[in-house]
Amino acid sequence: LLERTVKVTLKCGVFQGVLQHVNPDRSLLLRTVKNLETGRSTPGVKMFFGREIVNVELLDEPDSGNGTAMISEYVEIFPSFHGRRRAVEGNKQAETGPADCDPWSSCISLESQLRASNSLKYSLSEKKEEENVEYTVVNCFQQEFGPAVLHLKQQCVVSIAGEGVNLCHHGKLSWLEIATKSRIFLFDIFLLGPQAFKNGLQMVLEDKNILKVMHDCRWISDCLFHQYGVLLFNVFDTQVADALQFSMATGGFLPHRVCTLQECLMQHLKIPSKWDAIMKCRQQMASENPDIWFLRPFPASLLKALALEVMYLLLLHSSLMDSLMSDLTAVVHDYLNAYRTGSGDRLGSAKPTCMELPEELRQLADIQKLRREKAIKDYRMNEDGLLIRPIVELKE
Repeated sequence: LLERTVKVTLKCGVFQGVLQHVNPDRSLLLRTVKNLETGRSTPGVKMFFGREIVNVELLDEPDSGNGTAMISEYVEIFPSFHGRRRAVEGNKQAETGPADCDPWSSCISLESQLRASNSLKYSLSEKKEEENVEYTVVNCFQQEFGPAVLHLKQQCVVSIAGEGVNLCHHGKLSWLEIATKSRIFLFDIFLLGPQAFKNGLQMVLEDKNILKVMHDCRWISDCLFHQYGVLLFNVFDTQVADALQFSMATGGFLPHRVCTLQECLMQHLKIPSKWDAIMKCRQQMASENPDIWFLRPFPASLLKALALEVMYLLLLHSSLMDSLMSDLTAVVHDYLNAYRTGSGDRLGSAKPTCMELPEELRQLADIQKLRREKAIKDYRMNEDGLLIRPIVELKE
């Protein structure tokens, strides 16, 4: 039923729109809504509460002779919505053959969704300590969206992640997760649509004064630009920073591959083992059902995984910055003590205007040499002269 055009008859009017979401409380979420009595259209999405709905009609039923299919008993479709739909589709397939694939049919079977969701819940329940994380799901414009964007505009640093299927020119973005030091927002792009970017997210993503922390920004940058016209600015990519940190630690060598976000979190943050369970189950679910990101209602366990990912991403930025600045910090410390701890006689004979490279900076060459020698012993090298970087194993 999703993405079908429906006519909703309320106690106070008649509306038409494209069905986006069916809530357990019998409310409907529609986009491209038009008031059939006044002819006025409403941009974005609109919520229709179950208590106000009198009747619902499908206006684009492909197998209907006259183009309209009545859902006469509206209340009945909600308690067993999926079961009734499978039964109806089963009868249609017996008469007309297999139905087309859509996000709620064979592409994402309900059984596999529930099995994957239960698998994640089970893995989380095995952990004695629960990772507490608070987040806000933003799936409509009326309540959370405005305050969320206003909060983001006031930040200097945010972390951003995206989930969907084949994020690129023609991929599908479902979730955009943004975290600050005090808040985590999960923007439901599947329900909000492109209007989410026009209503404020684009301004945040393109703001040159807000640093955006991302991991491998190539794919989401491609998707945002070609599908939503968003040009990202001022990005700190943790995958790039990790490669640079590796090069600095090995005296200038580059690794033969880049690290996943999971590896970076384990290596630089030493994340707890419970995060391992969340990540593994999340990856397994996405692998088995790539369209799981478009399931609505979205499993709370997966929402938590998205929130944790973007929260840790912000912490990863701080850790990587400390590592990248470590040489600078050490040399500046030596600078501070260069004359302060020396004798007055030496200071009097020194030439303050001399621009020769100081000893404190010369020692960087010796440090680089020692790091290179150690790297050659610790790593194997491939034919391209790149150090073979082992996969970071997540331990319990």
